[in-house]
Amino acid sequence: MSRAGQGCSDQSLARNDPMYGTASAGTSWLLLELGGGWGHSAFLGSPSCIDPKLGLAVVRRAESAGMRIAAIRKHGRRETAPRWRWFVAQCTVGSEALYGGEVTDPRDYLDVALDGSDGTVSTDPLVAVCAHGRHDMCCAVRGRSAAAAIAAVYPEFAWECSHLGGDRFAATMLVLPAGLCYGRVDQADAAELVSRYLHGRLDDRFLRGRTSLPHAVQAAQHFAREAFGDDRIAAFPPLEVEPGDGTIRVVLGADPDPVEVVLNEELSEPLLSQCNATVPGRVRIYTLASLTTVGSRPSPPDPNAAG
Repeated sequence: MSRAGQGCSDQSLARNDPMYGTASAGTSWLLLELGGGWGHSAFLGSPSCIDPKLGLAVVRRAESAGMRIAAIRKHGRRETAPRWRWFVAQCTVGSEALYGGEVTDPRDYLDVALDGSDGTVSTDPLVAVCAHGRHDMCCAVRGRSAAAAIAAVYPEFAWECSHLGGDRFAATMLVLPAGLCYGRVDQADAAELVSRYLHGRLDDRFLRGRTSLPHAVQAAQHFAREAFGDDRIAAFPPLEVEPGDGTIRVVLGADPDPVEVVLNEELSEPLLSQCNATVPGRVRIYTLASLTTVGSRPSPPDPNAAG
């Protein structure tokens, strides 16, 4: 627990830390079912769920393939007979896909094709709320209530998951395959966030960003949505990213003209980002320098056109 008995999420709320531009990075995700209680590391410290040596091998395999990995479990009462379901999500914007399957033994996780080809394509989303209490107490307190709210409406989509990052924004939530990363969902109508997703929309008030996009692009999209009120998930695709001296220029696709967002790249005041953190550190934040429409660019002359 952080200073003065406050959790990291309480302190973050009191500071009004900006959430935009903070989504956990990941263009592809591997989610593996581990029913039961998790230790500080779900795969390495939960012997009642998975042998730590096997867990280490599973983690190394995913990380060697450049994937993010998380444990998942269903909210509420644990099933008597353990199940070993798995999901692979490809989150690159424009080519998102979610695959799922099930094996009979956790050792079979080492043989699951990391491109998802062993499974079937899912037309439903996977909604994972971090409830990893041994990693951070705020995730246990806030995450479980948010997971319960979603499971009450969308039981087939809802899962609890292990550490996603951004504990100070608990409850944190990941919606796959789009890779939408939300924070403070216990302060929102969590089930409504899922409903918006099903209709191709998002709630920018709680959105941290999309995991497959650079943090600067996540921030630029936030400011564009704020300016134009467009809540479509597909809105404002990145066209250009140009780092500068303390600034970053991002051009986003929009109709009728692209939008140019110039961000100031700054560091926060020292803060404690987790409940168990003891040394304050600075985190990167983005502020808006300017936002303008680029205007249609003239097409190059046609050399075959008549003079």
